[in-house]
Amino acid sequence: MTTDILELNDFVVIIDKNESPEVEVLECQFDADILGIVFYGSGEVDINVTDGRNQYSLQSQGGRVLSYSGTDQVKFIQKISPNTPLRSLGVFCTITNLMSSTTEERSLFEHHLADLLVGDRDFNLGSETQMTPEMHAAMAKIFENSFEGAARSLFLKGQVLELLSHYFHQMGAQRTPGFHQDELDKLNEAKEIITQNIEKPPTLSELARQIGMSNSKLQKRFKEIFGVPVFKYLQSQRLQKAHQLLTQKTMSVQEVAWEVGYESLSSFSNAFHDQYGCRPSKIMK
Repeated sequence: MTTDILELNDFVVIIDKNESPEVEVLECQFDADILGIVFYGSGEVDINVTDGRNQYSLQSQGGRVLSYSGTDQVKFIQKISPNTPLRSLGVFCTITNLMSSTTEERSLFEHHLADLLVGDRDFNLGSETQMTPEMHAAMAKIFENSFEGAARSLFLKGQVLELLSHYFHQMGAQRTPGFHQDELDKLNEAKEIITQNIEKPPTLSELARQIGMSNSKLQKRFKEIFGVPVFKYLQSQRLQKAHQLLTQKTMSVQEVAWEVGYESLSSFSNAFHDQYGCRPSKIMK
C-alpha cells in the first residue's frame, strides 16, 4: 500500500493505492473536528466507524464518493478487499479552518454540504454520489502520470482541484428541484439496472418500460439527477469495470473489451482514452 499526502490551501489530500493480495486493515482517528470527501476510483472497502457511543458500518466500491464530518472522538477502521486494486483520494479540512476561510471553497462547502457543517452528532454522513466520467478522468490522471518531484506535486494539486470542481457541479445537479420521490426511486432503479447489466444492457425503450417512465422523460431526468445521459453513464460503468479488470492483469485488452460489451477493440481503446487519459495497454504494464 502506498500513500501520498498533499497540502492544498486549507485542505489535506490523502491518496491511497493498494494492490496487496491480502486483506489490508487501516485504523485512523483525527485530532480535530473534520469534514471529508473521499473518492473511490476503484476498490472495495468496508468501513467501521465508532464515536464511543454509536457504531456505523459503511461500504464503498469503485465509482462512489462519500462525504462526512466527524469530531476527534470518531475512530475509523477500514478493511480493504484484495479482490480489486484500491485507488482512493480523500480531501479533508478541519471545521475551524473551513469556517474561518474567506475563499470560494468555503462557499461551495456551505452550499452543498451544509448538513455536515451543522450536524449535532459526533459523526454525520452526507449523501453518497456516483463519480461521473469527468471525475474518473481526473482520478486516472492522478494515478497514471509520469511527473516527479515538485512538478508532480503541482500537477496533483491541479487535478485535485479539477476533481472537486466536477464533484460540486454534480452535487448541484442532484439538488435540482421539482423531483418527486417516486421519480427518484425510478431513476435509481434505472441506474441499478444499467450497473447490473453492463455487458448486455437493455435498450433505452426497454429500460424506460421496466421502470414505468417515458423515453423522453427518462433521458431528461436521468441527466438532471446523475449529471450524464443514460448512454454516457453506461459507458462510464463499462470503462470502470474494464479498468478494474486491466489492473488485475489476468486478461488481455481484447478479452477485457469483450467482457464489458465492446465488440470493436479500437472503439474500446478510444473510449477508454477519453475517460482515463491513457490507452488500456498502459494499465497492463
